[in-house]
Amino acid sequence: MYFLVDARESVNAGYRASFEREGVSSFGLTPDEFSSWIAAASSGDIDAIQGFLLGDFEDRARCASFIRRHSRAPIIALSDVRSLEQTLVLFDAGIDDVLPKPVHVREILARSEAIWRRVNGGMPQAGETARDAERLKVFCDGRDPEIDGVPLPLPRRERHILEYLVRNRGRRLTKSQVFNVVYGVYSNGVEESVVEGHVSKLRKKLSQRLGYDPIEAKRYIGYTFVG
Repeated sequence: MYFLVDARESVNAGYRASFEREGVSSFGLTPDEFSSWIAAASSGDIDAIQGFLLGDFEDRARCASFIRRHSRAPIIALSDVRSLEQTLVLFDAGIDDVLPKPVHVREILARSEAIWRRVNGGMPQAGETARDAERLKVFCDGRDPEIDGVPLPLPRRERHILEYLVRNRGRRLTKSQVFNVVYGVYSNGVEESVVEGHVSKLRKKLSQRLGYDPIEAKRYIGYTFVG
């Protein structure tokens, strides 16, 4: 899930729609609403956030500093006007990247993933497996994964689940964690049980192409990408 912060609801709504088209959940608040939210949010809610997107608003640098005290997720600022001085202030505040508008959501996803890899530089690259680091490649930027160099077309939700599991390779993820990342913490009208169906279909497709199941599933415990 990506969190959008902008004083203009039209901006938040526009990016929410763009993320939705890529099958990525997102949630938007004004700066005042966001400050109240993050101060009261549970660690589970914050862990579900894969990136923060900050629009142009007053005290954006202070907002970024506050976010960094609570989360290690990438923070990307959108700039309406190019300004070297403002960019330097934002970097000093802990923002990871500054992008001039307009920018496509797929570029935001790709840059967020690149930031995450730098922060976790000692971890295996997305898609690496103990059996063959080149067989499965996951891009986390809207592209379908590849197995043996051939694209594996996946529905958006399944692709996003795979990306999340691969990013957390070796870590046990609960059904609730997967649901919150893929559907969003505040999704309505969707039951957590939908995750079971998505993962089951994903595992079958991966097993058919790889010849083995790279996802370990344990009932009531969760899922682990084991490669």
